[in-house]
Amino acid sequence: MSRVIALVSGAEAREFDTDLPYLSRALGDRGIIAEVVDWDNASVDWSRYSMAIVRSPWDYHRRYPEFLTWLDAVSAATTLQNSAEIIRWNTNKEYLTEMAGAGIGIVPTTFVHSAEELVTITNEGMLERDIVVKPTISAGSNNTERHEESPVKAAAHLGFLLDAGFVAMVQPYQRFIDERGETGMVYFNGQLSHSFRKGAILATGENVKNGLFTVEEIAPRTASGQERELGEAVMTFVKKKWGEYPLYARVDVVRGSAGVPVVMELELAEPSFFLQVDHEAPSRFAAAVMARR
Repeated sequence: MSRVIALVSGAEAREFDTDLPYLSRALGDRGIIAEVVDWDNASVDWSRYSMAIVRSPWDYHRRYPEFLTWLDAVSAATTLQNSAEIIRWNTNKEYLTEMAGAGIGIVPTTFVHSAEELVTITNEGMLERDIVVKPTISAGSNNTERHEESPVKAAAHLGFLLDAGFVAMVQPYQRFIDERGETGMVYFNGQLSHSFRKGAILATGENVKNGLFTVEEIAPRTASGQERELGEAVMTFVKKKWGEYPLYARVDVVRGSAGVPVVMELELAEPSFFLQVDHEAPSRFAAAVMARR
């Protein structure tokens, strides 16, 4: 069997994906050659790789139908991690509804599919609150904005998303994030590898963007007992749904209005691992890959 695997990125993302050098070295230490390959490079013969690991195709949301077609094509040529089915499900944030139905605490979320639903939530006064509006299919906080008691601006943002063909989502701004940030927990083959703190990116309007994502403040953090308990519940949910743990997962949580952690996002498609916060993490990832071969 080939010992060459593909780390799937994109032409725009390579310079920003700081995980790639760590992963390549860790896999190389185990005798595995890792090649960084752009997902949309039509000249690539995916069958020459024993595995293709989706890492940073961070422009996928701009060409979502093309990306879904690519997932199926690569799956027919080699082993895709995470699987096309998982990535397809996870790249539409309406998965949060399914998680909530399974009893997992999430940030309260209202999905807006039509102009009629926009009128309804406007009449209910939802847009008069401190809220976050974003599309269900996006990456790197693109088209994501906080509206602080600005119903006209919020309605305009939602209208723009609906007119562009998106389903939109509205969430109350989580005030604890300003002082504590988010906690991200990274899992490899269902096992917690490491955690980190992610600063609040919508606390002010001065967000730094590079065209692919909003630049985040990342620092080491040990997840609390409550956060780890929530993360384990999420991973149990994922395993039950898909029959096994995914190769990688990232669970982002924040302290909710009740003072307990809730899920902000479950990332199974192309999350940054922020390997720089734990020098053993790359080796754990390489071991997880080896376990799949």
